[in-house]
Amino acid sequence: MTSQLPGHISASQPACLSDDLNHTFEMRFTSTPRGARLARRLAAHRLDAWGIPYGTDPHEEIVLIVGELAANAVQHGHVPDRDFHLLLRASEAARTVRIEVTDTRTERTPPEPDTLTAPDPQDASGRGLLLVTGLATRWGWRLRPGGPGKTVWAECVFATPM
Repeated sequence: MTSQLPGHISASQPACLSDDLNHTFEMRFTSTPRGARLARRLAAHRLDAWGIPYGTDPHEEIVLIVGELAANAVQHGHVPDRDFHLLLRASEAARTVRIEVTDTRTERTPPEPDTLTAPDPQDASGRGLLLVTGLATRWGWRLRPGGPGKTVWAECVFATPM
């Protein structure tokens, strides 16, 4: 089901599931810069509601990763009239947050994490996955099962409780 939000950003109704130790948020966003910004803002709000407060290192790191993966989905995974999907899952017991961003473009895939190279200093782009590499405990990507596209994921594991 799709709802119309201000600014013509269409997104499915958010799915929010939680129990005492696990939280899940997922939603579809338009494959536009505004959709990527909304994904980042809603993820920030959801993390705060889950007890990972604004202004803390874990919060800021996860939000930056969400922003980079959402921006990449818009820039490199855009297919006209197709949305991207964000899944955010937090496990308090494992002190892990997993971010997944799925788009519908199969032919443009990211490099493998161990093959990333720094762009030329004069290049205006190409640093997003380097940021993800520096902030996430691990990250990768896989083709979308049962459909076109791919999912880029990242996990953040924290030494202290969330």
